Amino acid sequence: MIDHTVRTHRSAESLPREDQFAWKLAAVATDDVPVTPEVADMVINRVIDNAAVAAASLTRRPVGSARDQALAHPGKPGAAVFGVEGRYSPEWAAWANGVAVRELDYHDTFLAADYSHPGDNIPPILAVAQHTGRTGADLLRGIAAGYEIQVNLVRGICLHEHKIDHIAHLGPSVAGGLGALLGLETETVYQAIGQALHTTTTTRQSRKGEISSWKAYAPAFAGKAAIEAVDRVMRGEGSPSPIYEGEDGFIAWLLSGAGTEYTVPLPAPGEAKQSILDTYTKEHSAEYQSQALIDLARRLGPRVGEFRKIERIVIHTSHHTHFVIGSGAGDPQKYDPQASRETLDHSIPYIFAVALQDGAWHHERSYDRARATRPDTVDLWQKITTVEDPEWTRRYHAPEPSFGGRVEIALSDGTLLSDEIAVADAHPAGARPFAREQYIAKFRTLADGVIAAADQDRFLDTVTRLGELDAAEVSGIALPAGLDAVPTSKGIF
Repeated sequence: MIDHTVRTHRSAESLPREDQFAWKLAAVATDDVPVTPEVADMVINRVIDNAAVAAASLTRRPVGSARDQALAHPGKPGAAVFGVEGRYSPEWAAWANGVAVRELDYHDTFLAADYSHPGDNIPPILAVAQHTGRTGADLLRGIAAGYEIQVNLVRGICLHEHKIDHIAHLGPSVAGGLGALLGLETETVYQAIGQALHTTTTTRQSRKGEISSWKAYAPAFAGKAAIEAVDRVMRGEGSPSPIYEGEDGFIAWLLSGAGTEYTVPLPAPGEAKQSILDTYTKEHSAEYQSQALIDLARRLGPRVGEFRKIERIVIHTSHHTHFVIGSGAGDPQKYDPQASRETLDHSIPYIFAVALQDGAWHHERSYDRARATRPDTVDLWQKITTVEDPEWTRRYHAPEPSFGGRVEIALSDGTLLSDEIAVADAHPAGARPFAREQYIAKFRTLADGVIAAADQDRFLDTVTRLGELDAAEVSGIALPAGLDAVPTSKGIF
């Protein structure tokens, strides 16, 4: 890996395209190195994982609305929209499928200087692969490139401290992944990355206060915008540049400004793209920084005994966990029994209370309105706070990061229970790391009652041969849930 320094430049300074950061990202995307067997296996795992969580969300309202919008845009050759027959314009198929993947906050993650769900690269790259007749090997190459770019942007550039949503790293990564998929020239991908960044820089209000369905839509928006950017650039159109370094550009006015340098690692020419191997998925349908704490709650529950004896619970954790999903966010909605599901899955006080009482976590039952308003749960929930612990913040940013914390439970009889956990059980360094068996089990569980067993078998058989698939087989990657291809909501389209 090579560390690249990125900073602002005055317009009067000469900054050749080859020295611009967007060009360096594009060069990574267009470096046609072989996909290693380990990376290919992990790409397959994540395609299965995306399909699992999409299947579980197909009948939810936000997913239905996005699908209805896609239904108004049929296309030839087109791409598949999960749950329905027919072929649709690829940017709209990516939109619908991206919302389905993201709706339950239940797929893969990478946390470093910033946050990300790199599996969000898959729906737009798959849709374009289907529309353009690409093979499974092409698809593997595109997905590996998308992951590589997003993960390394997340390693080096913090967005959240400036209240910028993390899709500002996703737009460029999808553009790069599409460039790799389609075998485009570096110049074309460079322009598309610039357009994608320019159009997908949005605020973090989508993940603050009363969180709405836009949390699921935001990554799909980035994927759709990146497809459109690549299409425009392939027709000869350009981008604002230098998009990262410009005097009125991304770093200058939206991040830390002139005088600040960011360091982003990228593969050297000819070096394999392997950053997907550093990412991890979720066993539980909740924000990633709650995964380990759910596992710890399940472990602590039997030790507590009678939950009515709890006087207070304090979770000592990292800066990110405290300020994003903990009491450090200052969001009263995180303690509101009437809050949206999207808000509850970003509330560690709520999540820890339910996991402690139930000894389990479920993507639907744990968020049910009756569950969220149960009096004993509400009472316990209000007793839970988080504090930032410098040691856990240090461990969060360590080379082998920890995403957990230490929990102290004070009981009315004076007993103080304490325990800690570094990473989730399903994490590669955890007690039960996810492997192909667990990805398939997650898919089977979430697809049960939604996708017929024979169709589940066909999907898994196809996807597990991803690198060998011809264009027709790639076109057949879909979730045939048998939903009517008739919109049930009304809008402009």
